[in-house]
Amino acid sequence: MAEIKQAGKKIEDANKVAILIHGRGASAESILSLKDYLHLEDYALFAPQAVGGSWYPYSFMAPEKNNEPAFSQAIKTIDDLVKSLYKRGFKSEQIYFIGFSQGACLSLEYAAQNAEKYGGVIAFTGGLIGEQFNPSKYAGDFKGTPVFIGSSKQDMHVPLTRIQESSLLMEKMGAKVKTLIFADSEHTIREEEIEWVNANILN
Repeated sequence: MAEIKQAGKKIEDANKVAILIHGRGASAESILSLKDYLHLEDYALFAPQAVGGSWYPYSFMAPEKNNEPAFSQAIKTIDDLVKSLYKRGFKSEQIYFIGFSQGACLSLEYAAQNAEKYGGVIAFTGGLIGEQFNPSKYAGDFKGTPVFIGSSKQDMHVPLTRIQESSLLMEKMGAKVKTLIFADSEHTIREEEIEWVNANILN
């Protein structure tokens, strides 16, 4: 069972929950620091910690079998957390996913495999997971869920083509997708991304 760090409002006092998913080599504490920049004052925050700081060992576009069993365990970690929120009485539209890099990929992948009307899905540099793009893996209806993907035009880890494929698929599944693609080659979260997300999803 993954360790889960908590911050923000007490779960008993919150009517919105954000699940923050860290990137490779990072930590639950590091992704929780986004609360200093994002409008998360009214949210209960949950950040699972990946064993060894990585959700799966290889690229998100490596052959699927190479990332097992870690990948399936990562999806289960998120699913267990979401189901625990449902048991507490939260509805899907009160749940938000926020991830960076490997955590952004995992946020998009979990949401697309379990599409519902979520509060929002925020992916700072990420795309759907798999060596080949496989739309048959995904099911459900996002019912207008706002989805944000921000990235560099030539990110070293996430090809622009996979972001475009992911955006199109999620739109077909009923999401309202916004992509912001930047001319730089930095693997980071930019101020413009923070501002857009604050104004349009976390407002």
